[in-house]
Amino acid sequence: MDSVGSYIIYGIVALSIVVFSVLTVTTRRILRSATYLLFTLFATAGLYFLLDYEFLGAVQIAVYAGGIVVLFVFSILLTSRPGDKSEKLASRRRMLGGVAALATLAVVGFAIFAHFSSCQLAPAVEQAASVDMTSIGHFLLGTEKFQYLLPFEAISVLLLACIIGGVVVARRR
Repeated sequence: MDSVGSYIIYGIVALSIVVFSVLTVTTRRILRSATYLLFTLFATAGLYFLLDYEFLGAVQIAVYAGGIVVLFVFSILLTSRPGDKSEKLASRRRMLGGVAALATLAVVGFAIFAHFSSCQLAPAVEQAASVDMTSIGHFLLGTEKFQYLLPFEAISVLLLACIIGGVVVARRR
């Protein structure tokens, strides 16, 4: 009975991630979009908690739901008025966006199908269960090949540039 309950909770969390993600990109009010993004990030943290990754769930809430959304709202308030609506997309752009979304869905579907058809699931689960936080930290913030310290620092510089750009735009007004 416990596994049925966990499947139901997983379904609710996954459905909320999908719904709030769609609402994030389809709403025309910018502050509502940031709020829906916050809900999506909280639901993703809930997914981590369901998988018993308490540390990743806490990091998700602290870093993304806390810091990044505050940064987004701060930059939105600096660059536009809170009640502004974005203009509707032209039908040509909407069609191009739909084609791009379908192409992306096809590529992701093919990648998932190719991954699961070429490997057995049991060894991957056993290998994933043996990974500890020290090795995750080493792989994320290492400087060797296929490690992510340089992209992490590049994204932080990009976010700093966005903040400075928002302040410059706000000062001109």
